[in-house]
Amino acid sequence: MDTKLVDKLALVSGSTGGIGLAIAKNLVKEGASVIINGRTQESVDNAIAQIALDSKGKIMGLVADLSSAQGVKQATKEHPQVDILVNNLGIYEAKSFSDITDEDWQNMFNVNVMSGIRLSRAYFPNMLNKNWGRIIFISSDSAVQIPPQMIHYGMTKAAQVSIARGLAELTVNTAVTVNSILAGPTRTKGVEQFIQQKAQKDNISIEEVEKNFFEDVRPGSLTQRFSEPEEIANLVTYVASPLASSINGAALRIEGGLLKSAL
Repeated sequence: MDTKLVDKLALVSGSTGGIGLAIAKNLVKEGASVIINGRTQESVDNAIAQIALDSKGKIMGLVADLSSAQGVKQATKEHPQVDILVNNLGIYEAKSFSDITDEDWQNMFNVNVMSGIRLSRAYFPNMLNKNWGRIIFISSDSAVQIPPQMIHYGMTKAAQVSIARGLAELTVNTAVTVNSILAGPTRTKGVEQFIQQKAQKDNISIEEVEKNFFEDVRPGSLTQRFSEPEEIANLVTYVASPLASSINGAALRIEGGLLKSAL
């Protein structure tokens, strides 16, 4: 399928690993030029080296902490305009509600929500002016089904969905779209480490850890497995493309059937 991304420039925040890296790889394979973002030169260089092995589009690096206003200012100075903005940067942690401090709440909100707000505020107006653009927020099933062990994380994921829908309302009668992706449990590096540590601690196999996780923690999953980052990237790539021109203001699910509501 020709996704018609050859002449597009994309910025993927937090794209040196996990879902972000998979998205960047896919976009470059489809011919888009992609800005790889990380907080250190080493992480950005490593990511570019991985992507360059199978690239059609141009790859650029952006070493900046996009959870900060200064980092976003640097990004827009180096790259004043982008066609596609993927707000992927995010953190998570498991913590009892009573132990989540004010600083924890503020940090989670700043990284997961304000990074996307600042970047969207910077790039959205020009997308409207030239009458084409894509903004995609990488949210989570946790936006709908708030995890009791990560309430502050769930709050930020719900906020992303709300912001995406609100921005979409400002795109009426244009070729700009804003959507959110509700990703489910995904086999990222952090998840792999969790599985390995859990297997060692409980003296069971990695396969048993995954099986137990979906039986005990995510029993509603229809796939009963972790998604691969590439699966999330496939959906994001399509939504970022001109082919997805009628998808706007949507919260698109790719969570293994965890969410039971029809809407």
